Amino acid sequence: MKAVTIKELKTELSHYSQKDLMELCLRLSKFKKENKELLTYLLFESSNEDGYINSIKLEIDEQFELVNTKTYYFIKKSVRKILRTVKTAIRYSKKKETEIELLLYFCKKLKDFKPSIKNSTVLKNLFNREIDSIKKKMLVLHEDLQYDYELELEKLIS
Repeated sequence: MKAVTIKELKTELSHYSQKDLMELCLRLSKFKKENKELLTYLLFESSNEDGYINSIKLEIDEQFELVNTKTYYFIKKSVRKILRTVKTAIRYSKKKETEIELLLYFCKKLKDFKPSIKNSTVLKNLFNREIDSIKKKMLVLHEDLQYDYELELEKLIS
């Protein structure tokens, strides 16, 4: 089956009643964990973005504590998994401030991680890629926010 475009979905959904839409949403949430997480964000978390950011930061902290530090191979795999979680949370929010804040926090945790990432080229490259990504995303923000995040970024890099 070929999926239809968003426009076609939008026009079709406009013909449904509120009760039918609710049933469709609930049915959709049963199929994928991501659908359920997105619906949870939209219904409960989107009104309190600061609380959402803090909950993701706590999740990042917990995941960094669980990293297997026996070899850099395991560290790399765990760090990539944490980054995937962060990117998923960012996709739900769609707010640039949230994205930058979460990526800055991830980079800070990665830089402070023991054993040091300086001994692993892969982890250093991952860190540098995320820093470059943050710099690009900061360009679209308001000047005041750019300045604040620039200070945090400078602190992180030095």
